Formats: sequence, structure tokens, C-alpha cells
Amino acid sequence: MPSLLFVCLGNICRSPLMEGCVRARWQSRPGAMRIDSAGLGDWHAGEPPDARAIAVARQHGIDISGQRARMLLPADFNNFDLILCADRSNLDALRRRRPRDARAECALFLEWSGVQTQGEVPDPYTGDARDFETAFALIDRGAHGLLERIDRDR
Repeated sequence: MPSLLFVCLGNICRSPLMEGCVRARWQSRPGAMRIDSAGLGDWHAGEPPDARAIAVARQHGIDISGQRARMLLPADFNNFDLILCADRSNLDALRRRRPRDARAECALFLEWSGVQTQGEVPDPYTGDARDFETAFALIDRGAHGLLERIDRDR
């Protein structure tokens, strides 16, 4: 099983939703998979996800309230097989930080999942509940696509 790390800017909106959604969808499958999330910055380190992210996940039967934000670490590039980003700017920043000898593949979440070429999950942070629902819908599609791809590659 590949180990997965989901990354967004602050690790309080999109990446916790990606982590929670994939974790929830994986539970029905055999075998363990390491799943985590992180942010490019440390602004929210130790904090729970944004209340709106918790609420939209809860509306879909997923509890992300126990997650805590953390910053991406250099070791993550070797501790995970696949690091999936919410948007292009996250991916560009990730690639600049990636050590030359890193084993992790870095990609856009929606693209790697087969949902949308060059697809991005828009940042709902400055928006309202509808923006979080839009982000969740994309993330849920991405989670299903990601798990289908992992199943095919096994």
C-alpha cells in the first residue's frame, strides 16, 4: 500500500478534508494504509481544522475534528510514497522544497486521482459554507478516483 500525504497551504481546510475523506473511504478495504496531511506553513500548527471544514465533513458522515494541523517536514519526502497537493501553487512550492534524493512522488490530488487534468481544489478559507461544500464535492470525487487507481495498481 502506498503511504499518502495530502498538502495544502495551512492544513486546516483542504488537506484535512482530503485526509479524512480518503481515510473514511479506505476503511472498507483490506489492509492498512498510512494517511496524513500537512501544510506548507506553520500558521495553524496544533490547531484543529477550520470549523467549516469540520462541519462539511460531518454533514457527509466523516469526523475530522480530531486532526491537528502540522507543517510539512523535510522528512515527509522520504516517509511517504505519494504527496498530493490541493492546487498548482502548493505543488510548485512542494517541488522547490523536495530534496533531490526524495522518494515521494509529488502531484496534484485531482489530476493523480484521474478526476481532472491540471485540476485544483479551490481554497474555501475566505469563502462561506457553499465554498466548503464545493471543495468537499471535488475532494470526494478525488478520493474515489484515488482509491480506484490504487486498487487497479495492486
